[in-house]
Amino acid sequence: MTGASAPFVASTLSFEDALNRLKEIVGPAGVREGAEDTLPFRVGFGGAFRGEAALVLRPASTAQVAQVVATCAQARIPMVPQGGNTGLAGGAQPDNSGRAVIIALDRMRRVRAVDAANDTLTVEAGATLLEVQQAAQAVDRLFPLSLASEGSCRIGGNLATNAGGTQVLRYGTMRALTLGIEAVLPDGRVFDALRALRKDTAGYDMKQVFVGSEGTLGIITAAVLRLFPRPRAVETAMAGIGDVTAAIRLLCLARARLGDGLSAFELMRAPSVEFAVAAVPGLSSPFAGRHAWYLLIEASGQAEGDGLRQALEGLLEAGLEEGLVEDAVVAASGDQRRRLWALREAQAEAQKHAGRGVKHDISVPVSAIPEFIARADAALQRAFPGILPFTFGHVGDGNLHYNPVVPRDWSEATRVARQGEINRVVHDVVVTLGGSISAEHGLGQLRVAEAEHYKSAVELDLMRAVKAALDPLGLMNPGKVLRART
Repeated sequence: MTGASAPFVASTLSFEDALNRLKEIVGPAGVREGAEDTLPFRVGFGGAFRGEAALVLRPASTAQVAQVVATCAQARIPMVPQGGNTGLAGGAQPDNSGRAVIIALDRMRRVRAVDAANDTLTVEAGATLLEVQQAAQAVDRLFPLSLASEGSCRIGGNLATNAGGTQVLRYGTMRALTLGIEAVLPDGRVFDALRALRKDTAGYDMKQVFVGSEGTLGIITAAVLRLFPRPRAVETAMAGIGDVTAAIRLLCLARARLGDGLSAFELMRAPSVEFAVAAVPGLSSPFAGRHAWYLLIEASGQAEGDGLRQALEGLLEAGLEEGLVEDAVVAASGDQRRRLWALREAQAEAQKHAGRGVKHDISVPVSAIPEFIARADAALQRAFPGILPFTFGHVGDGNLHYNPVVPRDWSEATRVARQGEINRVVHDVVVTLGGSISAEHGLGQLRVAEAEHYKSAVELDLMRAVKAALDPLGLMNPGKVLRART
């Protein structure tokens, strides 16, 4: 760690003087001020979360980030780190006091190093996920994180929320894809741990403290990311099935037959697919008949030829013989593969078409998915007759987007007023089954109070101890992950 030698000295800088100094640090190109110019940064994706900010600062280097943070610490100014502002839980929006500054890293997008032999890439936090994917592709490698927002979300935000996506089954979350980080601490010191090592047991693995911390412990400015050989063969299929138990049994069979080649195993409920077809022109189901559930299965490997396709077809044939699969189609071309994936990628549009939803990003053990869906569906119907289940997600790693659509006669005001009741019904089932109320979107503002309800006192004490050790003034993204104690 380098930087300030006397962290958190007594405040000697007025608010106005501090704002002027902050503007000097980043220069004219790095400042946004005024309600209109700061609006895109103050309002979150979809408009659900918004706040006020004294300034939006866009530093161009780690050194500038460190100076900005040190100045804010000296003047006791709250800081809200921001990546691509694509989050769904309000983790990148300030409160309404107008005293916070937003620190956006969109100008810091340089690829610092690519080491193809070591299968690593070192990149600044403001690079978009798509830019990282393209940098890996340029050296014939794969960076496997895949998200719908990859053209606009940024690596710093992916790290801060421990992003997952559709390839977690094979490659893991951002936590597994990260070998080293550089971060600016809440006092302005720089924590430089940009080590491209797969083995390092020299003390605590401090980088993992910052991954998934949602900017509450510091600002990640760069990272060393793992790369992988680019698959030479990719095969994709969709299967129609009768129930979720069949999906889990087929997943077990797929793992046995395909091993590490199994890269995606996505589940969609029939209404989710039907609303996608209705919402997006050109989309269609690959099946003549209707099935209660659909699975999108993908396998990839290094060996070219027909071996992978034959293995996937063999899996589906075995599923048909065992009564797990009702119908199936294997993509015969790249265009057909894209059409199958389009049904999965259109789920956000499908949700809008279906009506007013209450979104849940939950995870349970894979084996508990059928019980979770059955229990949550039944509990919601008892409490809210007419509610429509809307379910899709990464069944291969236990992460479901369980987004029931409220009855059509509910107003938006009613949905908002009763959202907490719906959350409690769903999350009570999740926690009873040993699951988590936030699998890949983070807690942000959206789930912070619920997390305090469901987490044990010991776990909350540990989290607060880490927060107090690194950010004793509580200036780093306040109100996210943990609420200030009163």
